Amino acid sequence: MNKSLFLSAFKTTAPVLFGYIPMGMAFGILFNELGFHWLYATLMSTVIYAGAGQFMAVGLLANHAGFMEVAITTLLLNSRHLFYGISLINKFKSHWLRKFYLIFGLTDETYSLLTGTIAPEDKEQTDFYLLITALNHSYWVIGSTLGAILGANMSFNTTGLGFTLPALFTVLAIEQYKSVRESWPFVMASVVAFLSIWVFSRDNMLLMSILLSIIALLFLRLKQKPTEASQQESV
Repeated sequence: MNKSLFLSAFKTTAPVLFGYIPMGMAFGILFNELGFHWLYATLMSTVIYAGAGQFMAVGLLANHAGFMEVAITTLLLNSRHLFYGISLINKFKSHWLRKFYLIFGLTDETYSLLTGTIAPEDKEQTDFYLLITALNHSYWVIGSTLGAILGANMSFNTTGLGFTLPALFTVLAIEQYKSVRESWPFVMASVVAFLSIWVFSRDNMLLMSILLSIIALLFLRLKQKPTEASQQESV
């Protein structure tokens, strides 16, 4: 693994760095309010590493939720990763230890980078993916640790930090568009998102928007097959 590959991965993950540090700090501050030692915030971000899930866990722990409630809620919240994994089967063909970490470290932001970025060299593709995943993971752990330590020693007003994650997704969407150079996926995603907000509750909006997107993509794929077949026959 050379220095240029690391610098390329760091440059690719820079938008996530500026999103994960403040968001991780917000989590650390909120987690500290539960009365736990700051090391538990670091441990949770290292071992669990699920941004939205960790924020949800703060509320569940504060309300003394039971094990089954935590397990079911977390499963529903992170069910979208099932669809992420299916689309990355062909990319994750490395040694099983590397594959395990790539699967473990697959967040929304990491998924966006892995699907929208091409490795500098094909032979270093796995190393590039590992660096992106590890760097994003480290940003979250650092942010969580800083927030927990500062929260244990100071008082903070976290108003406005909640907008950091939507802003990060906006930047990643722009980067995806620069990579794909096609507008229809983003138009379709916008339509599906607004439809999901209008028809379904906010609690189910994310999962339903993913399902609607898959249905729309399958429909477009089935529609393209007859066209491709007719083109091959004409040739």
